[in-house]
Amino acid sequence: MSLLTNFKSLTLSTPFPHAHQTFQCPMCPPMPTRPNYLPPIRAMRSLQGRVITTTNDKTVNVEVTRLAPHPKYKRRVRKKKKFQAHDPENQFQVGDIVQLEKCKPISKKKTFLAIPVPKRNVSKKEQDIGIPLESESSPDQA
Repeated sequence: MSLLTNFKSLTLSTPFPHAHQTFQCPMCPPMPTRPNYLPPIRAMRSLQGRVITTTNDKTVNVEVTRLAPHPKYKRRVRKKKKFQAHDPENQFQVGDIVQLEKCKPISKKKTFLAIPVPKRNVSKKEQDIGIPLESESSPDQA
């Protein structure tokens, strides 16, 4: 009964329910606000891909590969998309891995800036544990 009386006692500050003023229900908890010190959420601000073309001056064509589920079979398939990125010093070669950072549009299709990514060490060093492998030992010792 008290809920009904609270509801009847509510009055709107304007006759229009969707006016510029926000209406806060007194029984509802306050809406959480985002703290000022946290940066805004930005989607797709950086991508990583492989350079496929460097024929244009100060522009590289980058192919970004992502994995997405197939709509029918639900298996993850590779989806590829090409982006044009700004390369001010023409420093990238075909096959380089680059990071694409979103920036203000430089031309009609160029809205990314290419940033170099350090190469990974592909070769793994074998750890020497002091015991020779059987394949390395001579057959006379066996």
